Formats: sequence, structure tokens, C-alpha cells
Amino acid sequence: MLPVLSPAQALESRLAPLRDRLARHPLYASIRSMDHLRIFMESHVFAVWDFMSLLKALQNELTCVRVPWVPNESSASRRFINAIVLDEESDEYEGRTVSHFELYIEAMRECGADTGPVLQLLNKLSEGSELSDALNGVEAPVTAKDFVASTFVVIAEGRAHAIAAAFTFGREDLIPEMFRGLVREMNGQLSGRLQKFIWYLERHIELDGEDHGPLALRMIEDLCGDDAKRWSEATEAAEAALAARLKLWDGILAEIAERGVKPA
Repeated sequence: MLPVLSPAQALESRLAPLRDRLARHPLYASIRSMDHLRIFMESHVFAVWDFMSLLKALQNELTCVRVPWVPNESSASRRFINAIVLDEESDEYEGRTVSHFELYIEAMRECGADTGPVLQLLNKLSEGSELSDALNGVEAPVTAKDFVASTFVVIAEGRAHAIAAAFTFGREDLIPEMFRGLVREMNGQLSGRLQKFIWYLERHIELDGEDHGPLALRMIEDLCGDDAKRWSEATEAAEAALAARLKLWDGILAEIAERGVKPA
């Protein structure tokens, strides 16, 4: 007789093929130069940014950010999310406090990647533009815009368990060591110009494996409980997040190919 899987185990089992496809995506082997890495970062930065948006959406759902303060029902989940926010929004890098997104922008500048589109998006949003209008108004890769739009569909629906699932399975833990090794090798050839990017990658692998990954999974369990409908919705959201990441990777790979490099 086959063992009965818990809802969390069943969720992870169902997502395993998509996660494997991401880990084995040909994009990683196709990045062979600084130009290719810049192309990657100029799209990937949008995933870094909307990851933070998922995080803040969860904080809004699971904690009280209003005055006067009142407690909510998810005491375990609010601890989980506040612990994750501490690292993602205010981590320590070389003695200073910085969010991972801000450090990623610094890493892009150091290697000559174009930060204009993503910063223009943030400027438009800070001036009051709707997200769809802001996305349409910037010169960013179409697949990057589509990725952001798909994330904000989940956010707009406001179901904390679905947002948590998209957040949990949209992390950077699927970026393989082969790719990180290539970046480290390129960094050595470029006198350390990729050091901040390497730190970002390694920090996320560390946090996702040791802290954020287990916390995020416990958060999904806390939010879904014994509710079969919530588990189903969480599974759909996680699958959509992974499918969107695959589409983003496909788009970056196509752009690299268009610039004269055949897919590996």
C-alpha cells in the first residue's frame, strides 16, 4: 500500500515536475558572456521586485499594519512572515542595511546592466499610476511584464494562502549551482564586478534552504489547515507561479538567441 501523503507533501509532489523543468532549463547553459548576463538581469530584476511585492502583500494580509493596532487570527503566520521580511527588506551587506532588491539594482549597475526600465516602473507607481498603465509605459521585455502581471493577479485576489503558495514556490532556490559557478568564474575575470550579484544568489540559496523555505511551507500549512479548497487554490497558485517563471526563462533565452547565440 502506498503511503498517504499529507496535503503539503501532495502539493510538493505535484509541483516536482515543474520545479525540475526550471532547474534544468537551458537558459543557464546559454549564458556565456557578460552581455548575456546583462540580458538575464534586465528581465530577472522584475521577478526580484515582484517577489518583494508578494512578500508585502502577505505582510498586509497576515499582520496588522494599521493604527490602531489589533491582532489577527494567524499568530504563527505573522511570525513567519515578519521573520522573512526582516531578511528580505532589511538584510545586512558589508555592514550596512539594504533590501535584496536594492542590492540587485546596485549589482546591475556594477556590471553595466540597464536599470532604467524597472526604475521607471517604480517612479510611475510612486506617482500614482496604475500597475497596468505603468507596465505599458516602460520599455521592458514583454515576458518580464507578463510575469509581473501574472503575480499581481494573485495579489489582487487577496487570498493569503494562494499568495503564500506563489511566494513560496517562486523563490530563487531553483537556480542551479552550475549557473552560480559560471557567475563566480566570470567575476574572477572581471575583478569582482559581479560580487554583489553573487552575494544575492548565494544569500537566497542560504535563506531558502535554511530559513525561508521551511518557514514558508509552515505558513502555507497554517493558512490552509484542513480546508481542501484552500489546498486546491494554493496548488493552483503555485503551479501558475512556476509556469510564469518558465515563461520568463523562455523569454530571456529567446532574447539571447536573437542576439546571436543558439540555445544550448
